Formats: sequence, structure tokens, C-alpha cells
Amino acid sequence: MCVCMNTYTILLKHAGIAAMQKAKVRKVSTDTLTSNLPEERREQLCGLLGNVELSLLYKASVHGYQASVFHQRCDHQGPTLLVAYNSSGYIFGGYTSVDYARSGREIADEEALLFSFKSGTCSYIKINSGYKARYDDAKGPNFGQQLYFCYNNQPAVYHQGGNAFNINTSLMYGNDTQLNECEVYKVEQEPEVSVEEKPWRNVLWTPERRTELMEMIRNHKPLMPSVSRVRILMIGPVGAGKSSFFNSINSIFTGHVTNKAMSGSAGTSLTVQFRTYPVNDGRGGKPLPFVLCDTMGLEEHSGAGLDIEDISSILQGHVPDRYKFNPMAPFQPDEQKASRPASLQEKIHCVVYVIDATKISLMSDKLQEKLASIRRKVNSLGIAQMVLMTKVDEACPLVEENLQSLYVSSYIKSKVQEVSSRLGVPVSCVLPVKNYSQELELELNCDVLLLTALQQMLRFADDYFDDIRPVEGDP
Repeated sequence: MCVCMNTYTILLKHAGIAAMQKAKVRKVSTDTLTSNLPEERREQLCGLLGNVELSLLYKASVHGYQASVFHQRCDHQGPTLLVAYNSSGYIFGGYTSVDYARSGREIADEEALLFSFKSGTCSYIKINSGYKARYDDAKGPNFGQQLYFCYNNQPAVYHQGGNAFNINTSLMYGNDTQLNECEVYKVEQEPEVSVEEKPWRNVLWTPERRTELMEMIRNHKPLMPSVSRVRILMIGPVGAGKSSFFNSINSIFTGHVTNKAMSGSAGTSLTVQFRTYPVNDGRGGKPLPFVLCDTMGLEEHSGAGLDIEDISSILQGHVPDRYKFNPMAPFQPDEQKASRPASLQEKIHCVVYVIDATKISLMSDKLQEKLASIRRKVNSLGIAQMVLMTKVDEACPLVEENLQSLYVSSYIKSKVQEVSSRLGVPVSCVLPVKNYSQELELELNCDVLLLTALQQMLRFADDYFDDIRPVEGDP
């Protein structure tokens, strides 16, 4: 039986809508969390939100009903779906497309909505035009400052009057305010897999091209006679793939997959030292004309991850190889070194920001601000900059199936444009790549992308040398 809640309410019958049944749904098992959401209801919600995947972030029965824990697990996660359950059999909650951040502001969100399931029907309520969707404070989640979940750190829902949503508490949750569960899911959009009519960048995916790139890199000579090897600094968030890029380049010139630099996935940076990695042309071969410099991963919070002052010291050539970072105290050069400027050979000549393609849209404001601060410092020194966009195969199913589809994928093109906009760099300075991560053998398409990116880094460094050459005092 259909019950109309208001003019903004749409009721869906038990059978659902065909589009909803086609929605791609990820079955959730994040850490040891088990979702309470029935599969049929999950499919309906995923279809309602437009072909999305749900990942369970927070479960009140496991983590507690405290607002502080909710924010610890759910802040800066992008769009989220809150699902509450009561003993009267109602499954209800709300969706917001704007992430939680404890900003202390009223949040406008035209996509916000409330929903309710009971027996054979599903209903949802859209936000009324001109009203704020929620208040983003340190308390529990609320919608329209009307409907509060985990109210006062208790397993309860609380409704107070308001006009943002037209709520009928009897129809929405049967006036049963006691919760026996509350869950929050991260909502991720399935990428639209579409193909451009022609490639938006031209790449030759041939063994001859790989050989040509390797030869150009081997024979590269920096524009400045005082510099024998270009120093390239890799900067990026934890887990973005800085160390993996070195391992991948080293693998290509070694002739098989290597894992010299520590890489993997962890909550905090696996790289805790400043490392300068030269690459040899084959085992026992001569050093190639570049050095890849690896740093501790960036983290959004102060006192965690790489410090911006450390980056400034690295750029100016003061930080030695294997210096161990201390997030609580920036690097202090000894008096002898501090009294003289580093030589051009010791300085950084190109900065590369390494960004995970699957996490661009989830980049927090704090991390984006940190990257902007670093970019301002690099700009002040005139050092060349570019972006390496990693994990393109994980971001787009089309590319996962065939890496040669990279430059005909409209989704990857949109991610390149998003990186360009967020970091303030030209689109031409954003290069998508796939590092070696689980492969046991080298692969032609990976090599072509990685070598193309490295060649661009060397070219960008030459642009830097060309710019400073008139005032360079080295002989």
C-alpha cells in the first residue's frame, strides 16, 4: 500500500525499479564490520543514488554511539549514507553529498534526502528548496537541524520542528525513537565507462617506442654542465605510490620486477627517511642521469606525516640521504652546512606530486591546503612541477581491462581535469600511470606510460635549468 508523505515524497513498491535492480553493489566487509542492510534494500538505495557502491565506515553497535567516534570514522569521506534501525522494523536514514568536517557551518546540499523502509514500501523525502541540509558541528549527524541521530551520544533518534524536510515521524520510523543499530556508509560513484571517439593523447604502444624512450633517457644530458644527474622529488599523500614509482622505473631498467624501495599499503607512511634513489642501467650498469628522491607521505593533520619545513630544506639541498623524518620537529641543518648555500647539483630540479586516481574526489580540504602551501614554496624557487596520477587501472574498469584504453577513457580524462583543477596545474602537466604492484613480469603498456612520465620529468628539469642559466654562477 502506498502512503504519500508530501509532495516531495516518492514511494517505491516492494518490487523496486528496473534501474535499481541493475545497480552494481559492493558487499560490505570493511575490517570485521558486517552490514545489517538487507540486500534488497541495499539494491534499492544504490539505484536511488545512481549506480553507486557502498562501503561501511561506522557501526554504532561496534564503535559506540558517541559523536566523537562517528566523526573520527566518517569525516572527510565524501558522500555518505546513514542507515538507522529500530525494533519496530523500520529502516530509515539520510544521504548527504557533502562530507562531514566539523566545520561549524550550515551545509547547503541540494542532493540531500531522507528515506524510510517499512514492509513492502520505500519512501524518500527531498530537501526543500532554499533550506540548509544539515549543521556540520562536532555533535552526532543531523538532517535539516530537525532529525538527529545518536542524539546526546545515546541509541536514539530525536526530531524537532523545522522546514528543511517535510517529516512525518509516524510514517518515517513509527515514532519509535530507540535505535538498535546505526550505520554510516561511504557512497562511491561507479565510473561511467565511455570511450572517446579518438584518443585525447597520442601514445605509441609498441616495443620500438619503449626502446626509443629508454635510449633517450639513457642519453639525456642536463642543460647545466654543473649537474650530472637530475634530482626529482616525489611528494604525495600516504599510499599514493611514490616508492612504487621508483620500484617500477628501477624494474624497467633492471629487466625484471624489483622492490628495492619499501612500498605497500598502510595507514601511515611506510617511508620514514629521506631517500635518494639512483637507477643503474641494468645490474652492474652505469648510473642513469637522474635520481628519484622519496619522502615521507603527506598527512592532513599537523604533527603527522611530512612537515612543510622539511620539504623546503629538501628543495634547497640541505637534507642528507637517509635522514629520518620527525613530524614533531622539522629538519635543522648543522651550522657548517647552513652557512653556505647548497650547490645546484644538490638541489631539487623537478617536483612531482603523486596522486591516487581513486581518491582524488575524497581529498580533504586540509590536505588540499597543504599541497597548495607546498606548491607556493616550489613556485617561489622556480622549480618545475608536474603531477603523476597513479592507480588508473583501479579507477576505471575500461583501463583495468586494457591499459591501452587509458587515453580513450572519458572517466580518466575527467580525473586528469579534476587533478588539474584541485592542484592548480595545467592539464598537460598531469600524467596518468600504472605502477608495478602485483605483477611478476614486466608489461609493455606499463613501461611505455612510466617511461613517458620519466621523460617529461627530465624535460621539465631542463626547463628549470634553462630559466636559471643566465644567473647561474657555477663554472
